[in-house]
Amino acid sequence: MTTFDANGITLERVREHVWEIPQEGDMRVPARVLASEALLEEIQDDKTLEQITNTTHLPGITNYAICMPDGHQGYGFPVGGVGALDAENGCISPGAVGYDINCGVRMMRTNLTYDDVQGHEEELVDSLFANIPSGLGGGGIVEGGVDTIDEILARGVDWALENGHAVEDDLRHCEDEGMREGAAPEKVSQKAKDRGKNQIGSLGSGNHFLEVQRVTDVFDSGVGEAYGLEEDQIVVLIHCGSRGLGHQTCNDYLRKIEQQHKGLLDRLPDRELAAAPAGSQLAEDYYGAMNAAINFAWVNRQLIMHRTRQVFERVFDRSWESMEMDLLYDVAHNIAKKETHTVSAEPRSADGASGVEPRIDGEERELYVHRKGATRAFPAGHPEVPDAYRDVGQPVIIPGSMGAGSYVLRGGENSMDLTFGSTAHGAGRLMSRTQAKNEFWGGDVQQDLEDQQAIYVKAQSGATIAEEAPGVYKDVDEVVRVSDELGIGDKVARTFPVCNIKG
Repeated sequence: MTTFDANGITLERVREHVWEIPQEGDMRVPARVLASEALLEEIQDDKTLEQITNTTHLPGITNYAICMPDGHQGYGFPVGGVGALDAENGCISPGAVGYDINCGVRMMRTNLTYDDVQGHEEELVDSLFANIPSGLGGGGIVEGGVDTIDEILARGVDWALENGHAVEDDLRHCEDEGMREGAAPEKVSQKAKDRGKNQIGSLGSGNHFLEVQRVTDVFDSGVGEAYGLEEDQIVVLIHCGSRGLGHQTCNDYLRKIEQQHKGLLDRLPDRELAAAPAGSQLAEDYYGAMNAAINFAWVNRQLIMHRTRQVFERVFDRSWESMEMDLLYDVAHNIAKKETHTVSAEPRSADGASGVEPRIDGEERELYVHRKGATRAFPAGHPEVPDAYRDVGQPVIIPGSMGAGSYVLRGGENSMDLTFGSTAHGAGRLMSRTQAKNEFWGGDVQQDLEDQQAIYVKAQSGATIAEEAPGVYKDVDEVVRVSDELGIGDKVARTFPVCNIKG
């Protein structure tokens, strides 16, 4: 058996790109890391492997705790982690969702080609930066009172449609049609609502961005046609989340768990994995508040997309409808959802854990599927895939760094068996923001991207550009190769940056 030793943690190779940390001690299930050896060498450099092992201690976890090929250290639960916890006998963990609830991505198609955009790059990036709020703190496309915030939290993109910021087709091409059922605005604190009310329609800071891209490669012409993608086409990628509202909601419930469920907390190897037992009032309250924050994030990305349509209208002197600026898809990658999956019928012992695939003839269970820095990737035929894509599979959008390509995948046929219908969410960080600012100078990165790759970047500060320099991230091509070869997310198309704005 091939093994990989990483700082005292031994991983056993199950098969190509699948590594297992065997169940032992108080682990309830094994942990699995989906990675090539090259990616595993990078993943071992921080606490990712320790965190994914700790995750196996959560009550109700089923089959495996899973780390995607873009995995890196997070708050308790690694970014790139997937954990499916029994919704009746398990728990729900805010740290396994993340502070930025429904951080996610959406891609908008156009009928413009790269030739149409060349010569307009600087005007376009300047106009996008001037018209789409970004950076820390307040400022959004819409500023809402109490009633507006509650409507957004309850209704999601349906609110945007009613208020002229969306069209019907946008809802049909968004995960859950842009409205998460079970949202409970009354479970979101007033402090969280106050933080969100002047951030509705804003990018924020950090790794959030809006990027105009060109399609450089279509790997699957049939699926590419179904997605409306062809080579040399211009698309727009938006990456952001629920801003201060989501962050405050996560923080509020972590503190409540510490107060109300200290017994469970004390049994976990890391307090950052704080969880509320399934069926408890606090679990129900958090789930309702999280669903409301999910709706806020979908509205946030919707408003940014619709404002982008208006910017394109001014720059190219055409209506956005004539440029066919239509939403391809919007998908979350920081979320917990109740889903029904096939699980191992009984917990496995430590002696029999290693190298055993999940029993696909096990029982169907409702689970809280936590995806933190991981993307839902449902295959063709799944009833939750939008009608427009059900025959080919759900679109999966994988952003790369500013100087690298991004990818559009489709949910792979092995995703339900291997990963609870999930794949990676991006390239994954190699170094911290502090280290990045020590290694790179933002002005130099910005100039090199323009001079060497004709990529125009505008940000609130040079520090933000340094934090997001191309060298800060793993190789997105390698992340996608692993996803594709495992059959959890199949390559459809690749895009490359034209211009980029960030906070």
